[in-house]
Amino acid sequence: MLSILLQATSGQGGGIMQIVFLVSIIVVFYLFMIRPQVKKQKAEKTFRETLTKGAKVVTIGGIHGRIVEVNDKTFMVEIDTNVKVRVEKSAVSADATRALEQPVPAK
Repeated sequence: MLSILLQATSGQGGGIMQIVFLVSIIVVFYLFMIRPQVKKQKAEKTFRETLTKGAKVVTIGGIHGRIVEVNDKTFMVEIDTNVKVRVEKSAVSADATRALEQPVPAK
């Protein structure tokens, strides 16, 4: 009778360890993968919301230009004299004025 009780309690301990292991894996995934990605998306969203008329930008396609009009979901970007392109806000990847101000690393 005593051996049956010992086997039952030892079996439950293994189940608890599996649950603890599974929870720890979920926590690690959250800390190292999900949280940084959410942080990056939030920073990109605030960057795009703060862009104003006259800012020099680079699109995800590599087109450099200057914002001449800001709408709810789009920007009108002037890429050359009298050449304007309407792009989605999500297509703007960088602020060219900040990129130009950073020094080029020496080789």
